[in-house]
Amino acid sequence: MSFFTRTAPVLALGLCFVLAPASHAAKKKKKKQVDLSANPIADVNSKQPDKELYDKAMVAMKKGKYDIARLDLQTLMNTYLDSEYLMRAKLSVADTWYKEGGTAAMAQAEQEYKDFETFFPNVPEAAEAQMRIGDIYYSQMDKPDRDPQNAEHAETEYRQMIQQYPDSSLVPRAKQRLREVQEVLAQRQFEIGTFYTGRENWAASIARLQTVADNYPLFSHSDQTLITMGDAYAQQAAMVQNLKLPQAAKTALEKAYNDRAAQAWNRVVTRYPMAPHVEDAKDRLIAAGRPVPEPNAAEMAESEAEEGSRNPVKLKDRALLLISHGPSTIESVRVGEPSMADAPATLAPDIQKQNVDNFALAMKGQPIPAPAPLGTPRTQLAANTAAPAGANDAGSVSAAPITMNNVPETGGTGVTAEVVSAPNSAPAPGPSDAAPSSNDAAPAAAGSAAPGASGTPESTRNLTPTPPDGTATGAAAVRGNTPAGSNPDAVYGLTQPVGGSSAPAPLPPIDKPATAPDQINDVKSSGQPQVTTGTTSGKPTKKNPKPAFDKGDESSSKHKKKKGLDKLNPL
Repeated sequence: MSFFTRTAPVLALGLCFVLAPASHAAKKKKKKQVDLSANPIADVNSKQPDKELYDKAMVAMKKGKYDIARLDLQTLMNTYLDSEYLMRAKLSVADTWYKEGGTAAMAQAEQEYKDFETFFPNVPEAAEAQMRIGDIYYSQMDKPDRDPQNAEHAETEYRQMIQQYPDSSLVPRAKQRLREVQEVLAQRQFEIGTFYTGRENWAASIARLQTVADNYPLFSHSDQTLITMGDAYAQQAAMVQNLKLPQAAKTALEKAYNDRAAQAWNRVVTRYPMAPHVEDAKDRLIAAGRPVPEPNAAEMAESEAEEGSRNPVKLKDRALLLISHGPSTIESVRVGEPSMADAPATLAPDIQKQNVDNFALAMKGQPIPAPAPLGTPRTQLAANTAAPAGANDAGSVSAAPITMNNVPETGGTGVTAEVVSAPNSAPAPGPSDAAPSSNDAAPAAAGSAAPGASGTPESTRNLTPTPPDGTATGAAAVRGNTPAGSNPDAVYGLTQPVGGSSAPAPLPPIDKPATAPDQINDVKSSGQPQVTTGTTSGKPTKKNPKPAFDKGDESSSKHKKKKGLDKLNPL
């Protein structure tokens, strides 16, 4: 092989390395020939001062120097009022607060995003600002067993973004975030409902589970929610069997509660046929002697799409959930339309009232109304239950509003009053009723006036009970000693007219209470010091005399000390 044959590949390779930089330089020179400085928005080498400030702020933001970035952006907005970067600078100020993080910074970012929507409501970036407001609350969500305030705010903001900007490219992302938020809210209600189930508080459990079924149909545990609610109704039906009721009423109540339980289990089979616990619902229907429904093709396809879009929960995800402060949204659905409006929450008092109404109807032999279909919003759960008969009897309280009547002035004091009276009630006593007639004076004195015996209302007669012997005391005695035809209450200030000019007469003196007996442990003082006679000579001695000194056991400076072996005796 010749020399040129061996060195030809090496020379060719070297030539390629030499020509490559030259071709790159030619391409680079060709690119520089194009003048793109006419469009300063396109991130080119523009020398405009507002563009320089904006680029400097973006570099500072990427390096985490958010305070410097905000200073440059504020300078741009205050100096160049007609700049093309004014809108982006306003939005970037909010972005600096959002990326800085922290409770205070997030609150400031929310305010900045709202200000941007106020100043620029019709630009595409307004949807981005509204989306960021929802992300602020989304990032601060807690676990389902914690405070749901941030999750509720995030739900509201995402709904507002979808409704205000339906044509935005961020709508699919907002819907997915809304599904995840509603997964957390539904999980919270489901856990509370199962807690009440363990405490056998069926009304509270049904109220929580009913709220989940009405508001969050895409919940990952919707099948368990409906099965647990059906079990609660079945437990109520079992409790009716132990009550001492007529057989007809007991049968009607058992049928009503078993129908509600079967309705919840049927909903699992028809709405969630591909759910993990659908077989449990079918087993309960078979055990109750109810037919098992068959879902149609559309229901099967919808349930299959929902279950296929959920991500499986792995061991790594469970471990991260133990150390993270936020909730887990892995099981949230990825398809379907999220709920855009909340139905009124079902409350435990509504369920309890429904139970009371059902018992009243069963005892009267009237039919109990059928339950409303599940999954449809209802303003009140008890609205489908008819009120028991006799609820509007004469003895019930009227629902008409209370009226207030003005009382004219009777004196010169300028004091007025209003008499509050309900409609269909007895009128207030007038001046003619205040003064009893001569025929009523004697019964009033005796204290034995029967209600309704005269025109005087019952509330103004027989105010003081009389003793069994018939003697009246207090106000009754005063009325008995008053001459006929006069008003004893007005004389003694008991029912003085409002605004009257005459001063009320003083009341009779109050009897002095009897003197209480002396206490047993009280000792009357005789003026002499208390002594005790402990001797027969009559000389006073001390109350607690000091015991005699024992020379064999003790020693002191005033007495003779121990001698000999007595010193060794410590006692």
